[in-house]
Amino acid sequence: MIEIGKYNELRVLSKTEAGLNLTDGDKLVILPYQYVPKGLEIGDNVNVFVYIQKDGRLTGTTQKAYAEVGDFAFLKVVSDGEDGTYIDLGIDKDVYVPTKEQKRPMQKGYKYVVYLYLDENNERLLASSKLYDFVEEEDFDFEEGDEVSLLITEETDLGFNAIINNTYIGLLYHNEVFDNIQVGEQRKGWIKKIRVEGKIDLTLQPSGYGHILDSKEMILAELKKNGGIIELGDKSSPEEIYHCFQISKSAFKKTIGSLYKERLIVLSDDSIRLLTDDDAE
Repeated sequence: MIEIGKYNELRVLSKTEAGLNLTDGDKLVILPYQYVPKGLEIGDNVNVFVYIQKDGRLTGTTQKAYAEVGDFAFLKVVSDGEDGTYIDLGIDKDVYVPTKEQKRPMQKGYKYVVYLYLDENNERLLASSKLYDFVEEEDFDFEEGDEVSLLITEETDLGFNAIINNTYIGLLYHNEVFDNIQVGEQRKGWIKKIRVEGKIDLTLQPSGYGHILDSKEMILAELKKNGGIIELGDKSSPEEIYHCFQISKSAFKKTIGSLYKERLIVLSDDSIRLLTDDDAE
């Protein structure tokens, strides 16, 4: 079955004046000649993005779309239309965002995180910036501590909302962010906490003993690289620590605490230093 708004593997059936007829064995899709790959012949298979033209024809393109139906994506408004705006999908077909599907009025030239879906009446491709209408709120396929992919959607008073694995939504609190983060950015993150009411707290830092082991090796390597001393300690700011090691202050303190217990380093408020033979004496 042909999936509109997605890529489909179709067979070349015949040639017409407008382009190649493609089929899944049931319906026909026209592939205009400007998008026909060189050497493609009748009987060959080709992967195309399928959409519906205004006249109702199924049309294919080999252009690379930025997203498919069912995806959340960060896309740019390219023009205004009647009761809505159009966003660039990376192909010749722009996507319509009805005014009623805009969380806030969308302006030409700006980019927004939207969800792509099909109009129930005519299967035409649409988008919405009302993201909460399209996220799942239960049956999570992850647990606390799991690594996930994040799409940053907006900044709030508490932090940054982010789409998780293209399915759920969670919150990255301001105190979990130690570098510059932007709406539309894709990040690797971790599930920090799943609350009783179903809210999801996120972090950009992995947790657990395995992460401490990795951090220990990183800090020891940096110490050796810097002549046995680093100007960071218990009193250093979270931003300074993240800039150097890309870990939170909490993870840094756990790591240097473990190194201290193993008698590998000497601690002070503003620095850490490799333990030497003189220290041991």
